[in-house]
Amino acid sequence: IGIDGSFAPWVGALVPGTDHPILLITEHGRETEVVTRLARVGYNNTIGFLQGGFESWLKSGKEIDKISSVDAETFSKIFVVGKTKVIDVRKPGEYEAEHVDGADNVPLDFLNDQIDEIPATGEVYVHCAGGYRSMIALSILRARGWKNLIDVKGGFKSIESTSIPRTDFVCSSKKVK
Repeated sequence: IGIDGSFAPWVGALVPGTDHPILLITEHGRETEVVTRLARVGYNNTIGFLQGGFESWLKSGKEIDKISSVDAETFSKIFVVGKTKVIDVRKPGEYEAEHVDGADNVPLDFLNDQIDEIPATGEVYVHCAGGYRSMIALSILRARGWKNLIDVKGGFKSIESTSIPRTDFVCSSKKVK
């Protein structure tokens, strides 16, 4: 969960219980800030942090994992309504306002409850509004064994600038740019 987004609300929604042990990986020098922000929302079981942040892990040569990503323009060339599997992790109201045709809504805050709705095989494209929530969702799913998920960089904001068909539930109309 990135410190520069809506950090505290997402910790509260996704980390089970305030006594859950937390090991931090932060940018060098931000460890105290993260511990303080966690404590402000009741999470006081920080067990440590990775000295030197992720950069030190990279320099050590130890194994890393990466999330695959495509930009919205590339996604628009791949996307076929009814065939391309798309998961939208935005809140239900955002999804209902407008979404990619055929996308399934699995809001990030309900990911643990709806995890069985995420296919474990075949390419699955995941997006939120701008990229923050989708990367959290993808990180959680990747840690639990999903290897078939692809992030749409820039989220729905970027998708809106493409020709991908979208549905607006409020007005019940389809929009194509």
